Amino acid sequence: MADLKLERTFPIPPEDLFAWISVAERLLQWWGPEGVHVPEHTLDFSRVGPWYSVMQNGEGQRFKVSGHVTHVDPPNSVGFTWGWHDDQDQRGAESHVTLRIEAAGGGARLVVDHRDLGDDEIAANHEKGWTSTLNKLAGLVQ
Repeated sequence: MADLKLERTFPIPPEDLFAWISVAERLLQWWGPEGVHVPEHTLDFSRVGPWYSVMQNGEGQRFKVSGHVTHVDPPNSVGFTWGWHDDQDQRGAESHVTLRIEAAGGGARLVVDHRDLGDDEIAANHEKGWTSTLNKLAGLVQ
């Protein structure tokens, strides 16, 4: 198993950053790598329970991921499971994500902790995806 940890600092208070990761209307603005949009979802990380999203790229390819929000601790963290679906909508291996917020100077730091990824190649692919996704978030809150 491989784990991934990314950090990004934002010039907003921790409570505001928590809203960006937990309120569906805000989360939807940055969810998924650059160049994708989310035509279908039940994204709401403000409560414990199931979630899914379908990300679609410019070529029309669709990528479904789903899981279960396991904890919500405002304004500190949100945890959820993560599993990609195949072309027959069968859910694959499950991994675990925690989005943690820490005060950082005059702003807040977001730590993405994605654990239990299958191997180093899968972790590297998720690192690219999360980095691109965080770039979208940074463009909205700067």
